[in-house]
Amino acid sequence: MSELPPEQENGSEIPGNQGHPLHLHNRSQIEKRIASQETRKLKAREEKHHTIWFGLGMFGLIGWSVAIPAVIGALAGMWIDSRWPSRYSWSLMLLIGGITLGCFNAWKWLHKEGNVDR
Repeated sequence: MSELPPEQENGSEIPGNQGHPLHLHNRSQIEKRIASQETRKLKAREEKHHTIWFGLGMFGLIGWSVAIPAVIGALAGMWIDSRWPSRYSWSLMLLIGGITLGCFNAWKWLHKEGNVDR
């Protein structure tokens, strides 16, 4: 145990220590963040539905969320190319657009499901 009074133990009475990251003002924020992270870890340990089948299902769901917009984009591009030929490939452009949209949707869904507190 320290023989310093409680005001000096946390560093608030030390001159020039106001910018220290563990200053009393920031300490409560840090404690709340650590408590939040600990409860998330404990909750993750208690959940039993994260089996191999859950992981494979998640993998499939993410795959389909990317594949469907890509296929729709490619089909729409092929239709445009067959109706109005041009020197630019609408199939390729819309395929890339579909993949981009699908990846964005998958990232957003994973971010929401991950319960990220930032």
